[in-house]
Amino acid sequence: METTRQQKISRLIQKELSDIFLHQTKSMSGVLVSITKTYISPDMSVCRAYLSIFPSEKSQEILANINATTAQIRYELGTRVRHQLRIIPELKFFIDDSIDYLEHIDELLKK
Repeated sequence: METTRQQKISRLIQKELSDIFLHQTKSMSGVLVSITKTYISPDMSVCRAYLSIFPSEKSQEILANINATTAQIRYELGTRVRHQLRIIPELKFFIDDSIDYLEHIDELLKK
C-alpha cells in the first residue's frame, strides 16, 4: 500500500516523464509513447514506469532505445524536479500491455 507521499511523488514523476517523452517523440513521426502508471519504492530510490507505446509492433525496439538512454532521461528528470525531490530515483521502464490485452478480449467476445 502506497503512502500519500509516494502517490504524490509518483504523480509528479509521471507528469514530468510524460512531458519528456512528448518532446522526444516529436521527431519520430507515427510513434506515441505515454506513461500509464508509475510506482515509487518506499525509500523513494526506485521508480517503475509503465509505458504504453503506439504502434505496439515497435514497442520492444522503442523500449530498448529508452532503456539505453535511461541515464539521460534521469538527468532530464532531475533538472525538472530538483527543487521538489531530494533524491532522483533510479528509473526502470516496462511495457504496459493492458490495451493489447483488452483488444484481444474484445476480439474473443466478437466471435
